[in-house]
Amino acid sequence: MRADIRHIVFDIGKVLIHYDPEIPFRRVIPDAAKRAWFLENVCTAAWNIEQDRGRGWDEAEALLIAEHPDHEAEIRAFRQYWHEMVPHAYDESVAILKRFLNEGRDVTLLTNFATDTFAQAQEIYPFLKETRGVTVSGHVKLIKPDLEIYRVHTETFDLDPSASLFIDDSLANVEGARAFGWNAIHFTDPEALKKDLADYELLD
Repeated sequence: MRADIRHIVFDIGKVLIHYDPEIPFRRVIPDAAKRAWFLENVCTAAWNIEQDRGRGWDEAEALLIAEHPDHEAEIRAFRQYWHEMVPHAYDESVAILKRFLNEGRDVTLLTNFATDTFAQAQEIYPFLKETRGVTVSGHVKLIKPDLEIYRVHTETFDLDPSASLFIDDSLANVEGARAFGWNAIHFTDPEALKKDLADYELLD
């Protein structure tokens, strides 16, 4: 056994559920070049992460509409059609999470997510309500890989960092967890995850 793991912490987006903002925008902006420009220059990842940090959608939309008044409808479409960006769960990853829960293991979630879209995601995917708890970046006004969010999660759920294992698709977030003192797995696909978990003797 590489570590005595007593706490398992899952990320959500691209680990348990799929996320792709292009999905609704293929309809909203059918032209591929215009769509790419819009997502790279208007509703960017940097703009969206601020909602994960706690900024409200009204403020976020107002900022962009002031800069790009000709794109108001498309800007508002981002939140309006957000539910289409999370079209399915990763069944094999969810099966691993549920197995750990059924075995009585301590499972929590740590996610970069806006507060209202997280609540919406929980309604779409009820398994997000089944763990012992969750730290949502929008609630605590911190985002991964800021070390402070790992501290908040550790203290909120009384984790032993050396006995905690974090699973995230972002290498930066994985490195942040390791820097805080957690064990961590960089998620690429469910089969690789199974092998990594076997190394920790959490799966056969």
